[in-house]
Amino acid sequence: MDMLVVQGGCTLRGHVFVDGAKNAALPIMAASILLDGDIRIKRVPDLVDVQTMSLLLQSLGAEVTRSGDTLDIDTRDVACQHADYELVRRMRASVCVLGPLLARFGRASVSLPGGCNIGHRPIDLHLKGLAALGADLRIERGYVIGEASQLRGADIFLGGPGGSTVTGTCNVMAAACLAKGHTVIRAAACEPEVADLGRFLNGAGARISGLGTSTIEITGVEGLTSVTHTVVPDRIEAATFAIAAAATRGNISIHDVCPEHMASVIEALEDIGATIHVAADQLDISATGSLRSIELAALPFPEIPTDTQAQFMALMATVPGISVVTDRVFPDRFMHASELVRMGAQIRREGASVVIDGGRRLTGTSVMASDLRASAALVIAALAADGESQIRRIYHLDRGYARLEQKLNGLGASVIRRADGSAQAKRPHYLQGDSARSKGSQSQRD
Repeated sequence: MDMLVVQGGCTLRGHVFVDGAKNAALPIMAASILLDGDIRIKRVPDLVDVQTMSLLLQSLGAEVTRSGDTLDIDTRDVACQHADYELVRRMRASVCVLGPLLARFGRASVSLPGGCNIGHRPIDLHLKGLAALGADLRIERGYVIGEASQLRGADIFLGGPGGSTVTGTCNVMAAACLAKGHTVIRAAACEPEVADLGRFLNGAGARISGLGTSTIEITGVEGLTSVTHTVVPDRIEAATFAIAAAATRGNISIHDVCPEHMASVIEALEDIGATIHVAADQLDISATGSLRSIELAALPFPEIPTDTQAQFMALMATVPGISVVTDRVFPDRFMHASELVRMGAQIRREGASVVIDGGRRLTGTSVMASDLRASAALVIAALAADGESQIRRIYHLDRGYARLEQKLNGLGASVIRRADGSAQAKRPHYLQGDSARSKGSQSQRD
């Protein structure tokens, strides 16, 4: 496996460019199963998760080719409706093929999904929504088996104890595009990535309204055709860089962003004491002054994303005073706390919250990532710490951040990817055959 070796004590300065959103690209790729035509998706990040979804589509019979940041997908010859465990177990977004397979072929066999271990994440709302559309569903030997001679529009409520379901909304909305009649999804997820999927489908001929609101309406159509679509910017990657700049008391410009998707993160960073200038597609963040402790809670959009909770925790460990970070979406998503403590952070868990006695000196050490965003939090803490840190199990990181070490090095950091022991991990595509590139710097998007 690979690990990252981070020399701490740096101050991030410079310019960095953000890729397209992983959490938009994956459900868009899954929904391509619905289309009968050529599909071109631009600004697709080169991530392990994207590679996994490409393999899954190819296992179903699709053709998937990449050129730069563009994917060309042809699903006209898809004939298989079985999404195998060996691929689906790698990431949760794989379950998003369930609705499209049912809508197009009337049958599907999809393994129950895997992904990061961040707490209990059932797919009961997916199944509830698809059943309301007329699918006959059962679970056998770890697979969801579904049949539907003709999906029909329905009035569906998708709210759950942690709020709306993002992937569930994507699954049901995609399936409803080919259902007969009118569908209303209530308590729909409002995340920008859900709206981006809807725009992709509308570009292919779907009839979806209410995107970005809690009530989405879909009028079914006979079929969907060729489309070219550009994925929205990755607000979580942008937030990660902004938080890293604050943790290192840096001054950076983040390009190719959508500021309205990041309003809650921007507000929280300003409350902490950072200065942020917002332009059309750029954020300038400066944290060279004194910072202060705060209380914040992760909630569904438009509030603080749960996918930034870990990064904020790392930041607050560097800020003097008592801070409280709560996660209302995944109340058990705190496995990174113990690793931050290993670096000298003072953190204690209280239910769905952690209390951070910040401003203590962080020191570099060996830590282990437990999930994707925990990996990013450990990188941020390592950048701010004294001395060298080794971050292990970074295969989590490669699922959601492309060229992260190169981008950070372009901002003045010292981050090197190395083999961890004798085991050789399968490296992300952009590193294969070119180990030296992990040491280079990059201050702009390829």
